[in-house]
Amino acid sequence: MKTRSQTIKPLFEVNIDFDEASRYWNANKKRTGEGSYKYVCGKHLKNGNFCKRNIKPDKDTCSIHLYTSDM
Repeated sequence: MKTRSQTIKPLFEVNIDFDEASRYWNANKKRTGEGSYKYVCGKHLKNGNFCKRNIKPDKDTCSIHLYTSDM
């Protein structure tokens, strides 16, 4: 005899790439030490990396990416 936990099939398949998730979470942050982070520009660069320049006050990008579009 099967129990309920043995007869219920999972509804969704969970397939999470934690390395990729971590990379994207860190895209707009710079480690400052002891588990603290500081927000940085984070715009996607042509070489596949993310911009790590400090953001302008009251903005969400650096001075180089301030007036550029994401196209």
